[in-house]
Amino acid sequence: MADKSCSACTPSSAIATASPQRSIASGKTAHRPSPSEEHVLESSDDTDRELATFCKALGHPARVRILKILIARQSCVCGEIVEVMPLAQSTVSEHLRILKQAQLVQGEVEGKRICYCVNPEMLERLKGLVCGL
Repeated sequence: MADKSCSACTPSSAIATASPQRSIASGKTAHRPSPSEEHVLESSDDTDRELATFCKALGHPARVRILKILIARQSCVCGEIVEVMPLAQSTVSEHLRILKQAQLVQGEVEGKRICYCVNPEMLERLKGLVCGL
């Protein structure tokens, strides 16, 4: 597959360091990864899987909205999410289950209700993984 990067989309520092190497056996020019490409190559399968899990959990607009509500409240929320979402209780519960499974949300049982709040450590982890793209 040919390298389709150009000087318009590649920083000049990467162009200077990404010089081709000629293979002695074939005489063809081999591509040497730039520093930014090396970062991508160093990415572990576990990190990629973790980011994919977060993305899958946030793959529905209702779950994104629920997470935004929990972040804005900065406290645990018991039944209020259903009141502000145009969804049935069972649907909201399913979305919360998925967010909790991805560890973006924590839930505690209080009486007959489960109170939910954002898991700040996982939210920071998500931000870090996205920034690493």
